[in-house]
Amino acid sequence: MATRPTWQGYLRLSLVSCPVALYTATSSASEVRFNMLHAETHNRIKMVPTDPETGPVDRSEIVKGYEIEKGRYVVITDEEIKNVRLETTRTLDIERFVDEGDIDRLYWNDPYYLTPDGDMALEAYSVIREAMRKTGQVALGRLVMHQRERLMALEPRDKGIVAFSLRSNREVKASTDFFDQIPAAKPNAQMIDIATRIIEQQEGPFDPSQFNDRYEDALRALIKEKEKGKTISKPAEPKEAEVIDLMEALKRSLGQASGGGERRRPAAKAPTRGGAAAKKPAARKTPAKKRA
Repeated sequence: MATRPTWQGYLRLSLVSCPVALYTATSSASEVRFNMLHAETHNRIKMVPTDPETGPVDRSEIVKGYEIEKGRYVVITDEEIKNVRLETTRTLDIERFVDEGDIDRLYWNDPYYLTPDGDMALEAYSVIREAMRKTGQVALGRLVMHQRERLMALEPRDKGIVAFSLRSNREVKASTDFFDQIPAAKPNAQMIDIATRIIEQQEGPFDPSQFNDRYEDALRALIKEKEKGKTISKPAEPKEAEVIDLMEALKRSLGQASGGGERRRPAAKAPTRGGAAAKKPAARKTPAKKRA
C-alpha cells in the first residue's frame, strides 16, 4: 500500500485481538493551495520562529508550554508526555455495539480505512468483521491518535472495516443555544403543501460525482489564464435578493420544477456507509405527485 498508516496497533474484541493499520479515507491533495511569496523577488517566504525579546530562535530551543493564566505557562517535556500512557495508545478496544441511527450526525467526523496488518491478523479480523455484518451493529472503541484519545465507530464495508472518528461531547455545541431564539411560528398550510411538492419533484439518489467544488474549478481556471499572461477582469456583482411575495415565489418554483426540462434519470448509487451490509431505511410513503 502506497500511503503510510495514520495509526498502527491492535483491534480487540473481548479476548480476541489482531494487529491492524488505520489509513485516512479522504484526501486533500486536489485542493488549490497558495504559497506566501515576496512581492518583488517571488521567493517563497520562510516562517522563522522568533522570541519577541531575543529575536529568531533555533527549533531545538523550543519547548511545549500550557498557559494556565495570562503570560504564565507550565512547561511540559516530550518525555513527560510519553509517560502519560493509556492502553488506547496501542489498542483499539471495542467497548460497545450500537445502532447507527443512535449516533447523532453532529458527532460523525473523519473516515478511515481499518485493515489487517499482516497475514497473521486476517482470520481474527475477518471474524470480527463478519460478526458485525451479521448483527448490523456499529462498534464503538477508543484509540490515541495525534496525541488525543478519540472515540471511533467501526462498521464493515466490502472486504474491510471503515472507522469514523466521533467528536466528543465537549466539541458539539448545544442546538438550543442557537434555535431557542427562533420565534415559534405556524406556517401557512398551503405554502407547506406547495413546498412539499417541489421537494418531491427534486428527489433523486445521491451521486457524489455530480457535486464538484465549483470555487476550486474557478480557481484552477484563473491560474491557467494567469499562466498564459492574461488579465482577469472583475466579475459583475451579484444582485441582492429581491423582496417578493412568498406564495407567488413558491408557485413559480413549482411551475419551473414541473415543466420544460428532461425527466431526472436516477444516478448510479454511491456506496453507502457500511457497504453491502449497511441497513437500508424503511421506504417512505410519499403522497402521489400532483401536476402543477
